Amino acid sequence: MKIIDISWPISLDMTSYKDRKVVNFSYTKTFERDHARESVITLGSHSGTHIDAPSHFLADGSSIAQMPLDATCGPCIVIDCTQVSEAITDTDLQQHTIEQGARVLLKTRNSALDAMAPFAYDFIYLAASGAAYLASKQIKTVGIDYLGIERQQPNHETHETLMRTGITIIEGLRLAAVDSGTYMLWCLPLAVQGLEAAPSRAVLQRI
Repeated sequence: MKIIDISWPISLDMTSYKDRKVVNFSYTKTFERDHARESVITLGSHSGTHIDAPSHFLADGSSIAQMPLDATCGPCIVIDCTQVSEAITDTDLQQHTIEQGARVLLKTRNSALDAMAPFAYDFIYLAASGAAYLASKQIKTVGIDYLGIERQQPNHETHETLMRTGITIIEGLRLAAVDSGTYMLWCLPLAVQGLEAAPSRAVLQRI
């Protein structure tokens, strides 16, 4: 059974959203001094691979602990959008077969960026029309290979469209080593309570 890790590696030098450096490792025990190792991790709820909960943008939205775990565990399709130069639109998505209830991962040119590169303000994103199309298909989940699924949307149309129609959002995937096709997805958020997002570990298994 081959497992493909599609998680963003967490490190002090990792790419962070708009270069906001919030990740820190501190060492409370060292082997030289304590004959054991122990550390404390500080990171943002949107660091690396993470799942957004509706409360991120909706006043009455549910928190990450209230999200259905089956939304991000089960069969999924990886769609190759590497030909897109700016935004994934409804026209781009209409070229693919997307069934009701699908879990959809969008592979773009973002996956070619180094995991420790400065933040790319021109990252490929899901346009509002693309989000509306996915909502019309009544999919379960959408994931994208950068730290945000939208950009330059003052009213957060992409997020709101997805969240209001019950579509779970995964951001910060790493899909460079993944071909388009059907996989089993396993992506679980940390069991933190009351927050609007949580870091997650995501892996694929080819079906």
